Amino acid sequence: MLEPDWSRVLGLIQDTLRSDVPLLEKTNRMILSNTGKLLRPMLSLLMARACGKSNEDSLRYAAASEMLHNATLMHDDVADDSTERRGRPSVMSLLGPNSAVLVGDFWLARAVEMVLSARRKNAVVSLFSKTLTDLAEGEMLQLQKATTADTDEKEYFRIIYCKTASLFEAACVSAAISVDGPEQYCNAAREYARNAGIAFQIKDDLLDYAGDASLGKPVGVDIKEQKITLPLLGALAGSSREQEVRGMVREIHNHPEYCDRVREFVLERKGIEYASARLDEYIAGAEKALSPLPDTWEKEMLIELARYNAFRKI
Repeated sequence: MLEPDWSRVLGLIQDTLRSDVPLLEKTNRMILSNTGKLLRPMLSLLMARACGKSNEDSLRYAAASEMLHNATLMHDDVADDSTERRGRPSVMSLLGPNSAVLVGDFWLARAVEMVLSARRKNAVVSLFSKTLTDLAEGEMLQLQKATTADTDEKEYFRIIYCKTASLFEAACVSAAISVDGPEQYCNAAREYARNAGIAFQIKDDLLDYAGDASLGKPVGVDIKEQKITLPLLGALAGSSREQEVRGMVREIHNHPEYCDRVREFVLERKGIEYASARLDEYIAGAEKALSPLPDTWEKEMLIELARYNAFRKI
């Protein structure tokens, strides 16, 4: 339904990542063969069409958002010592952490080149620059909190905005700018992206407790990495065992058996239900944000993609 824009975006990504260094070219092809959901360029193209008529800048910003996303995943795998990505060995596990950082840097640099090659680059450079800052700060705050296990809800939402929603925001707002959308359309795109991005991450955090590993997404990873997410925060609220459970999270590396105990605590204290209710709030916020846009098929698809977070399994 997004053709011919969709093929053009995928072609731009492939062409921009070409290298005459055989190892890098082989690694890039491997990553591109396992692309995942491609959600960010999808949202970007839909938003461009919902706000106007897509053009060459729209395609470039959509491509840049996906390249930047993959760059951060490679860096995240190094920070988290992750051996798998989308059900396959991560670049880090195949080539080592140093090479994974370098490949991630290459994708990041090419994403920046993609943005700078657009006609409306001056209007969006600050958007992508802010996202890079947010991503770095979010990752560092999350690493800091992994050692102290004292994450509260305000810090949790800052982390997931920085690490997930900020890139949704860059993808959607740059799309609105690419078609010369008026200020109210750009504001609608920003508010939609913030809500949809937060909803997306809350759902991921829910799946870590209540997902199905057979579908390709591992469960129980967050606690092993000492990440306190919304289901656990909901379970901790008002509990007399808060300090005990936070202590278990701090000691997970020495006592891996605590993972099951923390998960049982979340289920018993209805942390899943708490996070699910908050998820519904952000889905509703994403839908409401689009009200200034004209009624089009693309707008309806943006709403459906936000709603999809309520029941997706992976």
